[in-house]
Amino acid sequence: MARLMSVSLTEAQVVARTKDVTRRMGWLILKPGDRLTLCRKVMGRRKGEPLVRITDVEVVSVRREPLNHIDLDDVAREGFPELTPDEFLRFFCDSHKGCRPDSMVTRIEWRYV
Repeated sequence: MARLMSVSLTEAQVVARTKDVTRRMGWLILKPGDRLTLCRKVMGRRKGEPLVRITDVEVVSVRREPLNHIDLDDVAREGFPELTPDEFLRFFCDSHKGCRPDSMVTRIEWRYV
């Protein structure tokens, strides 16, 4: 059974399939071959709010690295080709409580199935 992953900040990129990499705080137990169901929102849904499944993906690679090791290619693969790495760092840290540019994150690469 696929695990559910929220992509609320990048739903448009997932729908357009311009995103095939994500960085997450946690997600330490993933491994290549695992399946994920990408959803609009998983946690924090109001009572009666439906779970909106967008698509299924298969994990291709997983590694831990400092957030500030992101390069221009991976910023684009995250779905933000218009941002610089520094702009992406600000966006990511602003949207993830307690995150700093040198925080260790899990880089997850997938393929659409």
